[in-house]
Amino acid sequence: MRRILVLFFAAALAARGYSAGDFAGAEGIVMRRVPWLEGHVRFEGLAAAGHDAFELSGPPGRVVIRATGPNAAAAGLGWYLKYYCHRSMSHLGDNLSPARVPGVPGGPVRIESWAALRYALNYCTFNYTMSFYSWGDWEHELDWMALSGVNLMLVANGEEAVWRDTLRQLGYGEADIAAFIPGPAYTAWWLMGNLEGVGGPMSEGMIERRCDTQRRIIGRMRQLGIEPVLPGFYGMVPAAMARRSRAHIVAQGLWAGFQRPAILDPTDPEFARVAGVYYAQVRRLYGAGLRYFSGDPFHEGGVMAGVDLGRAGAAVQAAMTRAFPGAVWVLQGWLENPRAGLIASSDKSRILVQELFGEQTSNWEKRGAYEGTPFVWCCIDNFGERPGLFGPLQRFCDEVYRARTGPYGRYLRGTGVMPEGIANNPVAYDLALELSWHADHVDPAKWILGYEAYRYGDADPGIAAAWRGLLATVYNNRTGWPPEDVLCARPSTPPTSASHWGSLDVPYDPAVFAAAAARFAAAAPRFASNDPFRLDLATLRLQVISNEAIGAARAASGALAHRDRPAFDAASARLLGLGTRAEALLAAEPEFRLATHQRQALAYGRTDAERAGSLRDAMALVTYWAGDDRRKDELHDYAFKAWSGMMDSYSMGRWRAYFGSVDAHWGEPSAPLPDFFAWERRWAAAHSDPAMVPSP
Repeated sequence: MRRILVLFFAAALAARGYSAGDFAGAEGIVMRRVPWLEGHVRFEGLAAAGHDAFELSGPPGRVVIRATGPNAAAAGLGWYLKYYCHRSMSHLGDNLSPARVPGVPGGPVRIESWAALRYALNYCTFNYTMSFYSWGDWEHELDWMALSGVNLMLVANGEEAVWRDTLRQLGYGEADIAAFIPGPAYTAWWLMGNLEGVGGPMSEGMIERRCDTQRRIIGRMRQLGIEPVLPGFYGMVPAAMARRSRAHIVAQGLWAGFQRPAILDPTDPEFARVAGVYYAQVRRLYGAGLRYFSGDPFHEGGVMAGVDLGRAGAAVQAAMTRAFPGAVWVLQGWLENPRAGLIASSDKSRILVQELFGEQTSNWEKRGAYEGTPFVWCCIDNFGERPGLFGPLQRFCDEVYRARTGPYGRYLRGTGVMPEGIANNPVAYDLALELSWHADHVDPAKWILGYEAYRYGDADPGIAAAWRGLLATVYNNRTGWPPEDVLCARPSTPPTSASHWGSLDVPYDPAVFAAAAARFAAAAPRFASNDPFRLDLATLRLQVISNEAIGAARAASGALAHRDRPAFDAASARLLGLGTRAEALLAAEPEFRLATHQRQALAYGRTDAERAGSLRDAMALVTYWAGDDRRKDELHDYAFKAWSGMMDSYSMGRWRAYFGSVDAHWGEPSAPLPDFFAWERRWAAAHSDPAMVPSP
């Protein structure tokens, strides 16, 4: 009889959509992040009536979170922390200090998501933010994801073992394998088919550790109800395979000066064999219970000569579903991808397209939901994790609501965040993900009041006034590009943006923004011990300096053009002074110090060679990016950083060299500028010496 009762109880739980162990993930977050809630919070099951939902109830001192599953339980915990305890996590400071345990007046309060999927991460995030993550960093990342309701996340940093073992099975030697796999700072562009081998070779020990970390990540994600998206096989193979195989292998040429991997034509019989080997390694290393696989043939260009796109797409999907029945092919909605022809002959019910740059594009509308394909609306928010405040919050709210309620709403599966780097602009990511839990159109001016309270621990009229100014300026920028910091740009006349694709145009009134920053700063005496407030204040002040520097650089350029020496001297002195102010501001925060990031790269290695390689790649990525071809230099400063130690020695070092050259050759308009191409590589090499990295 006892066994029958146990079986009956288990069946009843299953019928309601959850099991007794579903909430271990959320309970783990409580223990790791808010232990002051232990003993005060209880998780219970909630019958599923559609998509994920949670209910909050309880008197002061205790809270009951009923949820339809593990992810909804974590999201419910995040909601309770934010809107009842005024506590939260972020990538720029946590506000998780002990608080009273409030009740839920008028409970139970039920929150239901209209979205089946809440997606996170871009391939680029794994390098611009996560190249050298420790397990502690990953634990923080995954806890934030779960509290934010993310239930689908890219996991891309264990692929080296998959490819190593695949190529071994295909008969490749160790030297060929080492030449294909990049270093840990360049994983993204390898997996997207843009380059191979850059920053390598990766040691066998590092490959194994990354594989182990990948397993731990996937295991923790399972606890938290987050489905992993792994890189799939879409035909990318080593460029050298063309010399070894009679199959139809299409050379892909160069990407930004780097040798691209080749594409094995998916319609060639050899494709199915190689795909079978690849997916067998994925299953062996990371398990059979995987459903989502990402992979974009011909990402950012590529050569399609002789490839039948429709048959190729169907073959990519067929290989995926043979290995993992029910698999979903995840594709980036970026530039012309996914090409209509590529997905025309595929089962679109098993495809998910990410509208990657939703703050600027509406491809979901122009292409009729990608010709009738499920999609998620995502924001990218930044490129290269470059500094700068940005996020058109009103557009976030408007576009998601418009997509959901319009003629293509039946194809919209949810919202997501796909930043190239995520350690910035936390407000943008919070709002984009929370939109999946709001049935009605969200007014960002009202939503921000709750954000202010949970980010800083309490409401404040001065902060509220500041945020009204921010919503009217930096967080209402609909151009898609924040103005870049000219202090971090390679000096020139006239001044240009730091990155090749950036802009120095400030698309809002900088005086209105500066006034908002001043109002925010006035609250410092009350919130000085709050990490998110302090870090936000630093970024606001840095943006004020950056905006002023654009004017100074343009003034210097104008004075030089008119040969007005006094005006030039005044403008150049002003620019250098702004750089000094920025250096001092950044030095006050460990998060914004060069040494902090150097030490992270060093800690990633276990041997002298690994430490030196990691540091070398870290310094290259944030300066000249990679490569030594002067004819292909458009990636320099793509991932520029405003870090103390780098602002003075690298960024302002270039400006001092520039002003010194102008001074030495005054009146000689044709005099050559300093050789910044070589200067940047010397700086990166000098700062890649492990012995020169300061101790904490």
